[in-house]
Amino acid sequence: MTMYNSFETMIGLRYVRARRRNHFISFISMSSMIGVALGVMALITVISVMNGFEKELKDRILGMASHAVIEELNGLKDWQLVINNIKDHPEIVGAAPYFHAEGMLTKDKIVNGVIIRGILPHEEKNVAIVAEKMIEGDLNDLKSTEFNIILGSELARKLNLKIGDKVTLVAPQVNFTPAGILPRLKRFTLIGIFEVGMHEFDSGLALIHMNDALRLFRKSNPTGIRLKTNNILKAPTISREIASQLSSKYWVIDWTQRHSNFFRALKTEKTVMFVILTLIVAVAAFNIISTLVMAVSDKQSDIAVLRTLGASPKSILKIFIIQGTIIGAIGILLGVIGGVWLASNIETLVPALENILGYKFLSPDVYYISDLPSDMHWSDVILISVVSFVLCLLATIYPAFRAANTLPAEALRYE
Repeated sequence: MTMYNSFETMIGLRYVRARRRNHFISFISMSSMIGVALGVMALITVISVMNGFEKELKDRILGMASHAVIEELNGLKDWQLVINNIKDHPEIVGAAPYFHAEGMLTKDKIVNGVIIRGILPHEEKNVAIVAEKMIEGDLNDLKSTEFNIILGSELARKLNLKIGDKVTLVAPQVNFTPAGILPRLKRFTLIGIFEVGMHEFDSGLALIHMNDALRLFRKSNPTGIRLKTNNILKAPTISREIASQLSSKYWVIDWTQRHSNFFRALKTEKTVMFVILTLIVAVAAFNIISTLVMAVSDKQSDIAVLRTLGASPKSILKIFIIQGTIIGAIGILLGVIGGVWLASNIETLVPALENILGYKFLSPDVYYISDLPSDMHWSDVILISVVSFVLCLLATIYPAFRAANTLPAEALRYE
């Protein structure tokens, strides 16, 4: 037995389709439907854009950082042995040693602080996307003892450098000489420029050969090993498995530990936006209450006639619940169609709008990502639809109860 029988459904549908004597009720009903549609469309679009931002940030941060790192106090002495021990792990797709330090780059009178990363070019391709993001030069041109350097595009622009120019790297260590304490300096030749689309890396990262970095900073061992897994979401589990295989003197740190606050903030922001935009649907649901309350007042005589013909209060209740639910369902359907279309095409619509207006919405100087990405998940669409449907269903309860409690004699007294 279905929840609503054919009689109740027929009356509910008729009330939705019928031209009302009171045109204001028709207007409120239509505005409720449009409000629900706009709310659902906005929710789907915004959540999809936030998913896109999260995905882009993960790809760019972890493309240049790492899924996990293995480190040891005072440098990783036997890094080649460690790589040999973990390379057979089925979920590790790349491992590369690296050296991490801070320094300053100077050209003429321009000085800029940088993060120095010493790498082995052939190994780095297995764990980072920098080789794919080169806009000038080639990562393989980094050769030991030649003291070449590769910079981010923003950093090269700040220092007014082009390929082939010389730049001085100032290390934080000092040299003790007969003339006194002098900073440690080394001239490097710019052989490449990369651009990953994140200001953090494009404006503050310099890549040099690992052997040159060790020689300049007078170290004998790299800082650690960078790992790439076949699934970034499983990186914490894989890191724990690797840690159990290695000696306790090694530290295995995954990306969720190094960037936990950043991605937790993104998740919190997404949740807050979901709640805020759900209020739009809630407002539209309140309009459905207004529509049904006025419809109940308008249909007092009809309700009385149905009661005298034998309709129970429960049947009257169902009639108006059906009417309100249909209004909400149509709005949700229109919102889903509009939201899915907008979320699927926003990456092309926004650039077109920027060209028309001559204005860049997301300036690369201010924002991590200058484009508006979208990553629609059907699970989000279903969740939004269900939440919106429940809100619309709840909005029908009070007016439907009011209709069910209508007394036929009172309603027909002045007819």
